[in-house]
Amino acid sequence: QVQLVESGGGLVQPGGSLRLSCAASGSIFTIYTMNWYRQAPGEQRELVAGITSGGTTNYADSVKGRFTISRDNAKNTMYLQMNSLKPEDTAVYYCQARGLATQRDLFTSWGQGTQVTVSS
Repeated sequence: QVQLVESGGGLVQPGGSLRLSCAASGSIFTIYTMNWYRQAPGEQRELVAGITSGGTTNYADSVKGRFTISRDNAKNTMYLQMNSLKPEDTAVYYCQARGLATQRDLFTSWGQGTQVTVSS
């Protein structure tokens, strides 16, 4: 079992910054891709950003230029640096990882979510 734990959420004023972390643990052979999703009340869960083991990144248009995704493979940890936050960024943010638990067994795991609230 691969477990993911998010941290770093909280309340911030518009224009402020937060740094989210996602730590993976358990049976991990290789993590191919790690993604950040978010879900606001009454809305669909959406992909915010993703990063591959090789460092290739992608971002939703709504966060380009403001958010930066990164990972520390030695620590099995992913980060999301969020700058210039807007009220519309308010959501529960979820970490997702997919890869190989062993040389033969694929996995996809989700974290429990961390609340980000942007409000004055």
